[in-house]
Amino acid sequence: MSDLFWLSDEQMARLEPFFPKSHGRPRVDDRRVLSGIIFINRNGLRWRDAPAEYGPAKTLYNRWKRWGDMGVFARMMLGLAEADADPSTLMIDATYLKAHRTASSLRPQKGGRERLIGRTKGGLNTKLHALTDRDGRPLRFFLSAGQVSDYTGAAAMLSSFPEAEFLLADRGYDADWFRHALENKGITPCIPGRKSREKPVKYDRRRSRIEMMFGRLKDWRRVATRYDRCPKVFLNAIILAATVLFWL
Repeated sequence: MSDLFWLSDEQMARLEPFFPKSHGRPRVDDRRVLSGIIFINRNGLRWRDAPAEYGPAKTLYNRWKRWGDMGVFARMMLGLAEADADPSTLMIDATYLKAHRTASSLRPQKGGRERLIGRTKGGLNTKLHALTDRDGRPLRFFLSAGQVSDYTGAAAMLSSFPEAEFLLADRGYDADWFRHALENKGITPCIPGRKSREKPVKYDRRRSRIEMMFGRLKDWRRVATRYDRCPKVFLNAIILAATVLFWL
């Protein structure tokens, strides 16, 4: 087998329960196609530039698009995370992902859908909001335009927070409504107070793991730079990277 093939027998066995059932003609080799999809996303290549060992580029793209639309990649990450995560302590943070010119048209898509790209001091970008377990392994993601506040991402993910004892965050999440919402869920907030807060707040400094998680995700070129106009396709690239890096 070529060194270009990424997934071992053990890794494939863990992923197979999340594959959709094949109807009619047997599906093209899953290991080969998934390895090609990983290779393209890891190296930021065009689909036509995939090595011949992975088979036709059209097959790779069609599988990527079809499984992404079906939510297969999201189910992989969520299923593996649910089985192995340690959510006793959660961490939340956000990072900017640069939008390439091929993705940065600000005109709305058909049907009123937004591209989730905004203009900040750093140019056009998308913001990735993430929730991780105590080891910095991602549990939830949320995409927004770059200028959107951290509060928006926190509010969007709040209802899906798993049961936990503590949540660690930086002072960008210091809001009374967020603290109260966490306490109502039985989670103790460990968030430093803003300088304007009169009464000091106790907090935990062990947030480096979520920042390291963002750094590892950005090693994948189609994550560090957004080439896809469709936010759903871009989010699937992030989810695939997170699954391979942290859950396999």
